[in-house]
Amino acid sequence: MNEGPKTPLVPPLDSQDLATLCMQIPQPIGLTGATGFVGSHLLEALVAGGASLRLLVRDPAKLPPLKVSHVEVVVGDLGDETALQRFVAGLGTVLHLAGLVRARRAQQFFLANAVATGKLLAAAQKASAEPRFVYVSSLAAAGPSPRSEGHQPEDPPSPISAYGRSKLAGEKALAAYTGSWVILRPPAIYGPRDRDVWQFFKMASRGWLFYPRGERYVTVAFVGDVVLAVLRAAASGLSARAFYLGEPRPYRMRVLLETLAEAGQVRARVVPLPGFFFRVAGWVGDGLHLLGFDEVPMTSDKARELLAHHWTAQTGPALKTLGLPEPVPFRQGAQLTWAWYRRQGWLPHAKI
Repeated sequence: MNEGPKTPLVPPLDSQDLATLCMQIPQPIGLTGATGFVGSHLLEALVAGGASLRLLVRDPAKLPPLKVSHVEVVVGDLGDETALQRFVAGLGTVLHLAGLVRARRAQQFFLANAVATGKLLAAAQKASAEPRFVYVSSLAAAGPSPRSEGHQPEDPPSPISAYGRSKLAGEKALAAYTGSWVILRPPAIYGPRDRDVWQFFKMASRGWLFYPRGERYVTVAFVGDVVLAVLRAAASGLSARAFYLGEPRPYRMRVLLETLAEAGQVRARVVPLPGFFFRVAGWVGDGLHLLGFDEVPMTSDKARELLAHHWTAQTGPALKTLGLPEPVPFRQGAQLTWAWYRRQGWLPHAKI
């Protein structure tokens, strides 16, 4: 990540409102996953809000230039008990975003998303004062919904992927934490710097968008809305609660992809394919991962998720309880994302 901190993508707050919100979070604030997609945006928002920060990072070179005195960096990972003790000491809040989204084996997901979360919680419980904990999980922990309108907050989770099961295991570890905690379950998150949903933007720029045959509905979330939800959850004082994030109205998959192409002013054919094609792509991705190509987005685990019905959740209760504004509509968020990808040279400019 070679960009320095700038105005964060957190609607609808101005700098003064952002500073006020950040100061409502118990300080200092510990952040894991600061070099990741969502974590990098959250880092920018916290820095812009003047929060007292401590980061746990494996490679500080991946951080942007942080020319501020209120940010401390602890070098280490979630398996390093010494680093964890240094990281949690004296914290008022922990924002836990670090995790693994692609892996060769289920055991890797479990170690990174469940065991590592448990180690972080154990370190926090040994601290002199247990910090408030906000865990960014995933809709994958709940699994797909049998209803197009989506999961209700009280529905029991039923994950179908190794990734989803590992995130749910992380949630269960948090439920045993004796301090204050909140779980956030975002759906597919898109926006600047993302490299997963970016694959669909790339396909659209080349004139084709493929998706699994059959009616599927999906809930999506713009990265700025997820960052704002993390900040509001941390400042809320609520405890022992899980919240679904994302737009309150799900999209049909075909409509979502057509909107994506229109937002980028590109002509792209939206083509449904039999599920077999995605299963094969997943098997090929598994093989590439075994050869060391860890950034390949499609694996059999991801194909299993892509083929499920429906990745949706009823987010209205969370928006109301956390005092969140109406989320950024997908068309607007996609336009912002197209513009960023093009400025960075990740995608070609539209040919109008």
